[in-house]
Amino acid sequence: MNTTLRFVLPPEIAFDSANFRQYVLQQHQLPDEPAVVVRQLRRSIDARSKQVKVNVEAELFVNQPVTPLVSYQKNYPDVSKAPQAIIVGAGPAGLFAALRLVELGVKPVVIERGSDVRTRRRDLAAINKDHVVNPESNYCFGEGGAGTYSDGKLYTRSTKRGDFRRILEIFNVHGASEEILVDSHPHIGTNKLPAIVTAIRQSILDAGGEVLFDTKVTDFRLKNGQMTGVVLQNGSTIDGIGVILATGHSARDIFELLHQKNILIEAKPFALGVRVEHPQYLIDRVQYHCDQRGDYLPASSYALVSQIKYKGKEKGVFSFCMCPGGFIVPAATAPMEVVVNGMSPSRRNSKFANSGIVVSIDEEDTAPFSKFGVLAGLRFQQSVEQQACKIGGNSQQAPAQRLVDFTQRKLSPTLNETSYQPGLLSAEMDLVLPTQLAYRLREGFKEFGKKMRGYLTNEAQIVGVESRTSSPVRVPRDRETYEHLQIKRLFPCGEGAGFAGGIASAAMDGERCAEKLVALYK
Repeated sequence: MNTTLRFVLPPEIAFDSANFRQYVLQQHQLPDEPAVVVRQLRRSIDARSKQVKVNVEAELFVNQPVTPLVSYQKNYPDVSKAPQAIIVGAGPAGLFAALRLVELGVKPVVIERGSDVRTRRRDLAAINKDHVVNPESNYCFGEGGAGTYSDGKLYTRSTKRGDFRRILEIFNVHGASEEILVDSHPHIGTNKLPAIVTAIRQSILDAGGEVLFDTKVTDFRLKNGQMTGVVLQNGSTIDGIGVILATGHSARDIFELLHQKNILIEAKPFALGVRVEHPQYLIDRVQYHCDQRGDYLPASSYALVSQIKYKGKEKGVFSFCMCPGGFIVPAATAPMEVVVNGMSPSRRNSKFANSGIVVSIDEEDTAPFSKFGVLAGLRFQQSVEQQACKIGGNSQQAPAQRLVDFTQRKLSPTLNETSYQPGLLSAEMDLVLPTQLAYRLREGFKEFGKKMRGYLTNEAQIVGVESRTSSPVRVPRDRETYEHLQIKRLFPCGEGAGFAGGIASAAMDGERCAEKLVALYK
């Protein structure tokens, strides 16, 4: 017998495999024998009522062969002597593009300006402890991209971009827990991602691909409207049958290079704001309707949005990249900038919860930088980051303000304990943020306080600035071929090109770009 089961269960049964098995056996009056296999397929928390429940979908096998939960296998061909394609950037888009090229019989050459994950740790320590930013290797640049040192959230609404389940399975066979195949909002954790990224790189190398670290692309090789290769910082060149541009949302030099070479790029909307940090117990109390969440429920998260009008124009204020049980980290990519981001370990066991709270940015906001044309949004973003650095004391110390104090425009005499290692400096965030942003954030927090009773409190504080939500530039491409609108053999890809928003969607986009390149030029 092979049966699909659905339950609504308390957390102590749903999140404990032994308890869950015994519950199913009792419900179906089955013996506790090896021939009886119980396996969860899907799990989601429902905290809408005071008694938190968990929706579970499971499979029950009785005296039947158990079908594999994962169908993906690492059977890669040897592509060491195959035609090669170039991938600029070793983030999720670049790495998954490389694996897909291998599967399709093309040799990937992955070029990454930053260091491998092991070496990269030293650069991250230098930011946190010494306030020194390496512009080539940091929380955004390096093996695995910005996703390596992040929460590792794999949830996406962009399933039309590709096979989301396949992405999860590839992560799984490279070391991620099977839990990511079950949880409705899967995450890997910043403590586990480096080993998984290293394993993906090893698969590429074992198949005959190349991965070049500490190697920066400084120019493109163009001939008759086609991109034939790239030029490296040391003056050498690499050619290939196509170039997948997967540089991530912070590669400003690449955007500038494209602009200088008159390769079409476009300004695009993005979002900018702050990180808000609460004690995790407070968010748990609000979301789970209890004083303590207990041993089984995971650290709770939230998603908030409100429309705030300023001078007659309404814009969205919304939570972004919420990290329960997480940390705030310094994500600047150049000296004299302060940028913050959030991450969580796999167990999400920090005593802090943090989330980006950001405002939509459009041409009206970037108008003072209109002389920069399509790079106006980039310059706007940069100016806010530089102002945050100035207010923070020209270091990686971040300006911060208690939440209620911010809404009342009061300087906080003291700040709360924080997870942000470089430290905080009490400041009026109105001195950091453009007026319209500060106003909308202030009113947005007031609205959020009504939606989540207890959210608006001076036990929380805002930390600035959260500015790298997505790329302020889009590198346009054909909807069918994924090829650049002007330059043949160039395939803009992932977050940096404006076609993804997170690890999973970037990975799917990388696979699709690889498939399109091979279909056209192998």
